Amino acid sequence: MDKADHVHAEVNWAEDKATGLSEENDPDAHLGAEERRAKERQLLWKLDVRLIPWLCLLYLVSFLDRTNIGNAKIAGLQKDLKMSNGQWNASLAIFFISYSVFEPASNMLLKRLRPSIYIPSLMILWGIACTCQGLINDFSGLAAARWFLGLFEAGLFPGCNFYLSCWYKRSEFGIRSALFFSAAALAGSFGGLLAAAISKMHGVGGKAGWAWIFILEGLLTIIVGIASYWMVHDFPDTATFLSADDRVRVYHRLKTDQQSSAEHEAFKWKYFWASVRDWKTYTAALIYMGCGAGLYAFSIFLPTILAELGYTSTEAQLLSVPPYTAAAALTIAIGIIGDRTKQRGLCAIAVAPLGVIGFGLLLSDVPAGAKYAATFLAAMGIYPCIPNTISWVANNTEGVYKRGVTLGLAMGWANLQGCVVTNVYRGTDAPRFVPGHGVVLGYLTIAMLGGAVLHYVLLRRENALRSSGARDHWIEGKTEEEIRLMGDMRPDFLYTL
Repeated sequence: MDKADHVHAEVNWAEDKATGLSEENDPDAHLGAEERRAKERQLLWKLDVRLIPWLCLLYLVSFLDRTNIGNAKIAGLQKDLKMSNGQWNASLAIFFISYSVFEPASNMLLKRLRPSIYIPSLMILWGIACTCQGLINDFSGLAAARWFLGLFEAGLFPGCNFYLSCWYKRSEFGIRSALFFSAAALAGSFGGLLAAAISKMHGVGGKAGWAWIFILEGLLTIIVGIASYWMVHDFPDTATFLSADDRVRVYHRLKTDQQSSAEHEAFKWKYFWASVRDWKTYTAALIYMGCGAGLYAFSIFLPTILAELGYTSTEAQLLSVPPYTAAAALTIAIGIIGDRTKQRGLCAIAVAPLGVIGFGLLLSDVPAGAKYAATFLAAMGIYPCIPNTISWVANNTEGVYKRGVTLGLAMGWANLQGCVVTNVYRGTDAPRFVPGHGVVLGYLTIAMLGGAVLHYVLLRRENALRSSGARDHWIEGKTEEEIRLMGDMRPDFLYTL
């Protein structure tokens, strides 16, 4: 295709957004089925290489900075700052308040301000906040640093999942989301090893070992954030690493997948209200509420739980590595299975009981060895459910801004549960932490597992109604353009189960 043809393809793409998918504008319309598949494989490989590894790195450092306070505690943070158990729990909870408040708006800002500017800027700011945690001398300083850490970190996780959903088909999103989120599990493994090594710097420069954990990991984030100005790309319609033909291919793939994610929508409040009025937003928030509570209870308190089982500080840091490794492997496996079977609900229902069993054992009076085994089950039940739920919600929410708002609201509500779990694990309840484990067990059973069952049943019922024609009256009297703009409320849009 020569330069004139490239320009023609770009113009046709813009026209296609207004008129709908047209075979005439497809650069591969003249190719046979096998040649089209080969082109698609090449395009996917190009997207994966340019997008996934760096996003995984970003989330790894994000989760490292979010949860390293658990490693810092067993390295002497609470004792050195003379903090009471109430102050300790408050310093954990304040992160989730600012994180949750800002999270719902983050996806709208990501769309308006460009990922290549927005994401790196957030990273540098939260890297500074993380570093400041190593420079404080009392509870008030730690609380202030944690507030800003939550404020600036809020945009990354929902933003990156929303961002990925704008590049990949619904059947391809699960494994990419799983790979991205597996960085959280790797951060748990890496964080334990890194904290064990950094804490040996105790006394260097007059700083405690726990202070160096914050300082060095915060500086790492700042460096990665600066590099991200060149490594993070914007949306498909402006991607400079794609040819004009490839940009059109991305758009056509999403359109044939009943998505409009490649389009440059202008924000309108109707997209926000469409999400607020959709029952799926609330069932998704219910599932993710359970996932979020389990995630933060596990990742923040695992080092403390292991230390209370009788292990030394260094042993507890190192023993936290294997459960995270197992969780990462299962997370990726569930991502692959979900994409291939398109049964994300059954994947959630199958995996969630592992977390229930794990926390049930932690709540019981079994020996320390059995409780350590329970941490594997807990991690393997919680971590895979998070990207699987995000993929499930993204698959079933059409429209760039509606999807962004839905993911932001669900994640914001889930992260507020961090305020709960950080206050039910009290130092006075060691070593069994009965109230804490009991509350998390309730979250996993009622919200994560029960919510998945409810969401699945309601989606299945709605698909049956649409297939039978019972929803066809929704489009009576509407133009083709009005029907297209209905998104996932169109009667011919069948939900991913």
